[in-house]
Amino acid sequence: MDDIVNGLLLRQSRILMVRRSAQRSTWPDCWSFPGGHVEPGESLNQALIRELSEEIGIVPTGWTELARFEARRQSKRFHVYLVTAWSGEPTLLGDEHSEFCWIEPLRATELPDLALDSYPGLFRTLAAQLRAEG
Repeated sequence: MDDIVNGLLLRQSRILMVRRSAQRSTWPDCWSFPGGHVEPGESLNQALIRELSEEIGIVPTGWTELARFEARRQSKRFHVYLVTAWSGEPTLLGDEHSEFCWIEPLRATELPDLALDSYPGLFRTLAAQLRAEG
């Protein structure tokens, strides 16, 4: 099973969502988070830093694991990290993504074409945590 890391950036109670390019072989033209495959010999943390730097030009400096789930049909294990601090400003780099937006977690459940069925539950959990923190 392949390990995938994703960074869910949080700023002012909004999360960063990216739309995967239509040319992608998996989940084309779907909303997801920046991230990607863990390379051989690389830790999950190293992969997160590398992927966010390559895809959106930031260096995460504060994060915690938010969720872990599997997409068995694709043979992938996802590690989603809540990124609360970083250096740089998110910008789309390369051609992996076609657009991005900052959106409140509950509104993100309404986005069409979410990449994974696990996302709405993840968004609701995060929204509840943010409400509890007040």
